[in-house]
Amino acid sequence: MQNYFDNEWDVLLADEMQKAYYLKLREFLKQEYATQTIYPDMHDIFNALRHATYSNIKVVILGQDPYHGAGQAHGLSFSVKKGVRVPPSLRNIYKEILSDTGIDNTRMHGELTDWAKQGVLLLNTVLTVRAGQANSHKGQGWEVFTDEIIKLLNLRVDPIVFLLWGTPARKKKALITNPNHLILEAAHPSPLSASNGFFGCRHFSQANQFLQAHNLKPIDWKIYG
Repeated sequence: MQNYFDNEWDVLLADEMQKAYYLKLREFLKQEYATQTIYPDMHDIFNALRHATYSNIKVVILGQDPYHGAGQAHGLSFSVKKGVRVPPSLRNIYKEILSDTGIDNTRMHGELTDWAKQGVLLLNTVLTVRAGQANSHKGQGWEVFTDEIIKLLNLRVDPIVFLLWGTPARKKKALITNPNHLILEAAHPSPLSASNGFFGCRHFSQANQFLQAHNLKPIDWKIYG
């Protein structure tokens, strides 16, 4: 068995990665990476699953597809590497964290790896994209793969908080049927929609209240230098 994730996901997703749709997706990606500029780097595609192991996940934040600008995407939804300008959606996430918890990340960088290492799965519904072309890898099979990840998490006994922001993420709600888990829904933090229900959602404090109520360590939403 090939190790893509170096953790439990290798076993859990081994069969999925041998299915016909996934093998077709792999061939599509080989061609895309060979002939187009694709984000993130192929070695970063699965970073969300590498950092947040199956049994360690406490919170799931679902994005749509990776940032399609140069140097932005690195395999974690909403995150950019240090030194890259913080994108508008993440700036709005920081604004809500400040309003909700008093934690001020507004002058910090946009790399969310520390969240991932605490058990926040920063997952996009589609894991790759062509440069400058949002949603360009939609419908190629990633949605089936990320559905399977949500289904596997749904089976877990230990509680998880699912933060579903925007229409593509909220469509995953049907896959989350286990009453042990908490689903919180809001508008997407994009500047186009944040004022229509993302600002004021208080998802960050609610997630931590839920975790603490189940004797789990809360997430430190602070971004450190």
